[in-house]
Amino acid sequence: MQYIDALGMASSHEVSFMSSDVVGGIRLEETILEVSKLSVVRSGNVIIKDIDLTVRKGEFVGIVGPNGSGKSTFLLAILGILKPHTGSILIYNSLPMSRKLHKRIGWVSQAASNLPGDIRITVRELVRLGTLNSSNMFDWSDNGRREKVDEAIKMTGLQDVENTDIGSLSGGQRQRAVIARALATEADFILLDEPLVGIDRDARNSLLRLLDKLCHEQGKTILMVSHDLAAIRQTAHRMIFLEETIRFDGPTENFPDLEKLADLRGIEPVHGEEHDHQNNHLKEE
Repeated sequence: MQYIDALGMASSHEVSFMSSDVVGGIRLEETILEVSKLSVVRSGNVIIKDIDLTVRKGEFVGIVGPNGSGKSTFLLAILGILKPHTGSILIYNSLPMSRKLHKRIGWVSQAASNLPGDIRITVRELVRLGTLNSSNMFDWSDNGRREKVDEAIKMTGLQDVENTDIGSLSGGQRQRAVIARALATEADFILLDEPLVGIDRDARNSLLRLLDKLCHEQGKTILMVSHDLAAIRQTAHRMIFLEETIRFDGPTENFPDLEKLADLRGIEPVHGEEHDHQNNHLKEE
């Protein structure tokens, strides 16, 4: 796959971390996600087009872009909720919604922290739902579920509130509970859509540390959409700027500054040479 620079031009050289190698001390091997020439149309409008993307095991990929740029649409297409207009998506070399992907994908939507305040389900009960599927829904034996639930609750630091109703938790704790449910499925590939919305600074930092730990210590592969550019810069190995199509894809440290980002988006300077001349004239006076 080619590297797309800050001006949207494909470079002739390949980015090393995308072809094999090591990111954040993790060796990247297995291809988790392969997207080719993807376009999605909704209500007759092209939302995303010509998306090419490869994600390998152990990567933490952050997707940023303006509102309405197609970020959430892209995740929904990966999950198989939205069908491609053109192109293809393979996850673990299988089509989205394939039975082969059962337990392998965890999904945290942007509405996770906005669960109804009067919902009557505890953290433990919610997390346990992650262990259920069509094949074991009516199997009342434990069958190792308790251990999976205990581990997921421990990993997300929710032991003190595991028997508390979800409606009584803070937004950050609710996000952690939903992530714990995803972990209880033993998912290796976790997709998050705006998980930082509606939570305070301390909860945000705590959640980012958790995601970083899941990636580096548990070997999870993470694809996270967020409008919080600073948060993505702190945690992701790799950043993607999406605005209808991918306009930047590369290591986090190479993400363009604001001036280059404006150029990448086709935003022209509001103040031209005349304005600069006036400013210089004022300085001289």
